[in-house]
Amino acid sequence: MKRQKTSMIFLEIFAILLLLVVFFPFFLVIVNASKSVSDIITNPIGFEGATLAKFISNINAIFQSSDVKYLNSFMNSAIITTFSLLAIGVFSGMAAWVLVRTKTKYSSIIFLLFISGMVIPFQIVMLPLVRHMENLTALIGIPLRDTYWGVVLVYIGFGSPLSIFMFHGFIKSVPIDIEEAAIIDGCTKPQVFFHIILPILKPIFVTLLVLNGMWIWNDYLLPLLVISKNGEVRTLPLAVANLAGSYVKQWDLILTSVLLTAIPVVILFLFAQKHIIKGMTSGAIK
Repeated sequence: MKRQKTSMIFLEIFAILLLLVVFFPFFLVIVNASKSVSDIITNPIGFEGATLAKFISNINAIFQSSDVKYLNSFMNSAIITTFSLLAIGVFSGMAAWVLVRTKTKYSSIIFLLFISGMVIPFQIVMLPLVRHMENLTALIGIPLRDTYWGVVLVYIGFGSPLSIFMFHGFIKSVPIDIEEAAIIDGCTKPQVFFHIILPILKPIFVTLLVLNGMWIWNDYLLPLLVISKNGEVRTLPLAVANLAGSYVKQWDLILTSVLLTAIPVVILFLFAQKHIIKGMTSGAIK
């Protein structure tokens, strides 16, 4: 009993130290967002020069900066993230449901092809992706680069494999009797999915929304390749990167904009953490 209590104390100390290590970069961002550039360079890990007035001044500078265009970039990120998440969630849920309920010799092969997308690094396909988008634009006459729909389409492709994998495991535990009863009552296939299956998928659906949302909101490389030429469609990570020039880096504004960019994701995670834990444990058990 004494040995077990000692082990728990060591584990708690280790957890506290790990928490400090994880939150230290976030602490640096908060502190340095309240300083001037000279104070940041002089002492980046201390409180010297950090004031509330300077923090408010940096926020005002971000909203007035023509390099950032914070409100416009925020709306772009919100639009791209929202439509990408809805499309990934609904389409992945549909695909996983069909693959689970359709028992053919090809369903397992198609599922494995979807899952194979999880092991392909984006860096390998990013240049062919841009070239194929340009070729597809020339073929169909609809612009894909430098548009909302182009980047949303790419996010659907890269976000679907993990979502299909998690939905697939969850749907296998849903009794098919529920669907058969709904069909007997006169429901069509779309009605069965949207009125029966989708509400059951709520825990894992919310989990995937948060996980994919954090990825899409913070992503820099994919928007840089797809929407780099159109400043009106620029996302927040691209806008923040504009503050770091070749010769001058506005560290006070960079760190303030990073903090403002991170706040929506933190709020989303705090409100959805109950559903995240529930979805992850449900998927693991089922």
